[in-house]
Amino acid sequence: MLKRLFAACIMLCLDLILFVVIYEDRKDKGDNIPVTTTFYENVVALTFDDGPGIYTGELLEGLRERGVKASFFVLGERVDCYEEYILQMQADGHLIGNHTFSHVKLDTLNDEAACDEVRRTCEAIENITGESVKYIRPPYGAYSDKLECAINLTKVLWTVDPQDWNTTDVDKIVNHVVSNAKDGDIILLHDIYSTSVAAALRIVDELLARGYVFVTVDEILIE
Repeated sequence: MLKRLFAACIMLCLDLILFVVIYEDRKDKGDNIPVTTTFYENVVALTFDDGPGIYTGELLEGLRERGVKASFFVLGERVDCYEEYILQMQADGHLIGNHTFSHVKLDTLNDEAACDEVRRTCEAIENITGESVKYIRPPYGAYSDKLECAINLTKVLWTVDPQDWNTTDVDKIVNHVVSNAKDGDIILLHDIYSTSVAAALRIVDELLARGYVFVTVDEILIE
């Protein structure tokens, strides 16, 4: 028994050393590094765009009951109207990110207009939370790395997209995500549709039952 325990400790130490070596190498190259699965297996990030909205409160309650953290990429024009939800997101440990002020394709705007969309949203969030915004999900995934905004944000896209905005079929949304989710995935949903919220909570229940761990996107992407 002691020999097995000693061997397990040795393997864990070797895994840790290997992870640190790989991390430092990829960090020097400026890569986004997926979180290691040595310590957690089946790690996924649940993300929501376009809110807050009238269904966000129901979603937040459901996530709190399940002890699950998510990432919310909010629209600046909605923030003031749903200040209580922004504060609840913060209190519950969710990540709050930037989704522009009015849901525009940033790569279709000139630099000044694009940066204004980003800045106004950061200011709206920070005025409520008192904390800096660090992540942005550009609408439609459209983003120009050449934008010389005063704010340096990390771009977050996605790997699993059930296109919940295009259907009211909860089963279809759930089946797509559950069938395709794997370790390190970032799942895209929207908290402005009742069907998406219902699907999201079912997705959480099913993936939890399969041993998945839900984290915020900053834990998936280590800068």
